[in-house]
This record gives sequence, C-alpha cells and structure tokens, in this order.
Amino acid sequence: MTSPTGTAPAPRGKPAWQTGGATVIGFVALLYLVEAFDQVGGHQLDRNGIRPLETDGLWGVLFAPLLHANWGHLLANTVPALILGFLVTLAGMSRFVWATAIVWIVGGLGTWLIGNVGSSCGPTDHIGASGLIFGWLTFLVVFGLFTRSIWQILVGVVVLVFYGGILWGAVPVLNICGGVSWQGHLCGALAGVLAAYLLSGPERKARERRRGTAA
Repeated sequence: MTSPTGTAPAPRGKPAWQTGGATVIGFVALLYLVEAFDQVGGHQLDRNGIRPLETDGLWGVLFAPLLHANWGHLLANTVPALILGFLVTLAGMSRFVWATAIVWIVGGLGTWLIGNVGSSCGPTDHIGASGLIFGWLTFLVVFGLFTRSIWQILVGVVVLVFYGGILWGAVPVLNICGGVSWQGHLCGALAGVLAAYLLSGPERKARERRRGTAA
C-alpha cells in the first residue's frame, strides 16, 4: 500500500510499553537463567559478588545484580523488578538504559566502598538485584520532581505508596551474617536519585531557558 504521494508509508514501530515490557521480562528471564546455571554448578557463581575493598571484588560491580543466593532470594526480587523496571521504561528506553547503567555501576562502586560498614561478620559478599531495584524505585519517586511532569509525579506518588516501605531496607543496621545488604540498598537508592537528576537535564535546562526568556 502506498500513500497519496506514491511513497510507501513509514513502518510503525512497536508501542513503547511493549518494548519496555519485553525488555524487563527478558532481563528477569536472564536472572532465572543465571540462577539455574548457578544451582547446577553448586553456587560457584555467587563468589563473584561485590567483596568490599578487595581488588578482585571490583568485578562484582558488574556481576552482583545478576546473582542470587537461592530461588527464594530471586523470587523476592522478581515482582519488584518487573513492576519498577517496566515503569522506568515508560520514561523512555534511552533513559531506562542510562538509569540502569548509572545505578548498576555507581551503586555497585558505592557498595564496594562501604559494604563492610556495620558488619559483624568480617568480609562480606554482596549479591542480588535489590540494589538495582532500590535505584529504580528512587528514580521513579524523584524523576517527576526534577522534570515537573505531572505524569511522572503521579507515577512517583503511586510507587511511593505501594513500595515506599521497602526503603527501610536502606537504613543502616548492624548486619547479621548472611543477612540483607543495607549498604547495597542504600547505594542503589542514592544512585537512583543521581540518575534522575542527570537524566532530567533536558527538562531542567528548558525550564531555565523559559525563566530567562520570561525575565
């Protein structure tokens, strides 16, 4: 079929929500694949988590969000990852990729620096996607405030109402051996705020230009 001008119409891409949904489902599926492989291998992969202040432990910054202690650990992260990850994609796939990268790397480096703080267990090994999830959560909560987007603010309010309680997991506490990594949660959450600030730059600059013109 051609348009009235005789040229073929431009192909329509998939709706953004479909692309975002498929991306997040694919990521969570990867987590299950990695855990299945780890189970078969006797949990050898779990040794590749973030080991604070150890040179070799820096590799964990790249690998830790993909690793989980067991199926229960992964199941606990599954629903928040699906919902919060999908909501971040609605801000745009480019922003989703950059927000994820910032939280993944900056949050991981922060965990590498402070991961032993408050621990009564000696050297620790931090694994799991919860740091990434906390980053997505805080990104969603504050991104609308930076962009002044009503839609994004509403998303942030809804997320805060339904998931705000898990932010208690970022409060510093004395670690129980093998317990929750509040350090990873805290660093992920702070990295999410940083990502929201950096990625809202175009809207903030446009707002400043409008104020300058009005003045």
